[in-house]
Amino acid sequence: MPQKKIVLPERGAETLFDLQDENIHLLESLFHVKINARGGELLVQGEEESIAAFEALIQDFSTLLGQGHEFQNGELKDAFQQIAEGEAKGLHDFLPRKPVLVTAVRQVTARSMNQLRYVQAMEKFDMVFGIGPAGTGKTYLAMAMAVAYLLKKAVSRIILARPAVEAGEKLGFLPGDLQEKVNPYLRPLYDALFHMVEEQKVEKLIERGVIEIAPLAFMRGRTLSDSFIILDEAQNCTSEQMKMFLTRMGLNSKVVVTGDVTQIDLPRGQISGLVEAREVLSPVPDISFCYFNERDVVRHRLVKKIIQAYDTRRDF
Repeated sequence: MPQKKIVLPERGAETLFDLQDENIHLLESLFHVKINARGGELLVQGEEESIAAFEALIQDFSTLLGQGHEFQNGELKDAFQQIAEGEAKGLHDFLPRKPVLVTAVRQVTARSMNQLRYVQAMEKFDMVFGIGPAGTGKTYLAMAMAVAYLLKKAVSRIILARPAVEAGEKLGFLPGDLQEKVNPYLRPLYDALFHMVEEQKVEKLIERGVIEIAPLAFMRGRTLSDSFIILDEAQNCTSEQMKMFLTRMGLNSKVVVTGDVTQIDLPRGQISGLVEAREVLSPVPDISFCYFNERDVVRHRLVKKIIQAYDTRRDF
């Protein structure tokens, strides 16, 4: 079987391979080669085409390293996966990429090609739909973009909305005032915000009305100008609610709608507003639809396998 010796640049081995050699095993499985690492040298065995693809990746890596790129934890694994699956041609397609948001708490960056396209769409278009399974970063990246726009004063407020629909459960009477009743439905939006910005700062912005988190029903009759507006879990909107929400958009505003059309919790027979909007608005210029799949999952590795298992079952 053909083999080739590849020399890594200075700091290449320690950057490319961790102590458990996880990246070696990952690269072997992705590129169908056998790798023996000896210091700064790699002895690679496999078919000539596989070796060539692997060598191109290493050359790309060496160039980026020589340009001073600092690779973040887990960044290379994400990139290798995307390249092997044909989502990116090389590391230059995947890295380096401009962070969506940098705060004292967090740096947020797109971690797949679909996520990168989504970020670019939010920068270019005033209305963007992000559709795909759980854990693919749809809401998180939209939230990061909203915070970035607020920090650079491109908008004066952030408005976050969700339909108050129970996920297959009947919770019955909930104690407390109206805000306390709806807060459980809105908790994921708070969690995403607190992950990016200091909790005290978020609470002050909410108190001042700069950030508003509310059930979808609260949007009726309003005109939302100079705002970054996110509608989360949009698959649980009715057709009427979706039309109402989309027509709230005012001047100098951006709207991002996120949802997973495989997890609709509406009563049986009721049309999802997100499904209908995808059909009705796809031909409309200046509206972008971005789609995600299990390869974009950034949660626990099992989430990707769970999505694949359910998708396989639906194929029967």
